[in-house]
Amino acid sequence: MLKFLFFALLTGSTAVGLARADTADDFPDDPPVINGCGIWAHARCPGADLRHAHLSGKNLAGADLRGANLARADLRNANLAGANLDGADLSGARLNMALLSTATLRNAKLIGADLEFSRLYRADFTGADLTAANLEAARANFAWFERAKLVNANLQETKFFTVDFRGADLRGSYRRYTVFEDSDYTGCTECPSEGALK
Repeated sequence: MLKFLFFALLTGSTAVGLARADTADDFPDDPPVINGCGIWAHARCPGADLRHAHLSGKNLAGADLRGANLARADLRNANLAGANLDGADLSGARLNMALLSTATLRNAKLIGADLEFSRLYRADFTGADLTAANLEAARANFAWFERAKLVNANLQETKFFTVDFRGADLRGSYRRYTVFEDSDYTGCTECPSEGALK
């Protein structure tokens, strides 16, 4: 009888242990889902509401975030390489040290966004509104800023090598120690002279 009771207790406690192991609390590293949008690489979340979302350090490489609302989202150190952010609202978003290489942000709204130390290699900002955005010390080699609005933007120490600035507007931008080299300034408002370091 004691043997049976001991076996029952042992089996019961094991079953309880297995059940508890399947709870969400035991898997804190699972990727989160915010307003129906899975926060992982290649997520498909066009038009998602991610306002004020805490996405610091998250891997959203190749994600489809077209038209998403990311206003004031925390995307510091996030991997957005190859992501589609066309038409997205990133107003006031924190993108410090984010990886945006080959990402597309065509006609995106980045008013007051902070992109300090971000990597923007081959990113497409065609028609984007970067009014008062902070791009200090960002690296934007081979990026497209065609018809982009960089009015009153902080471009201090930003590296623009072989960048498309055709039709862009840089009025009032702060350009101390900014490097512009081998770029196309056709129709650009207040663009620097070739190779300028200001």
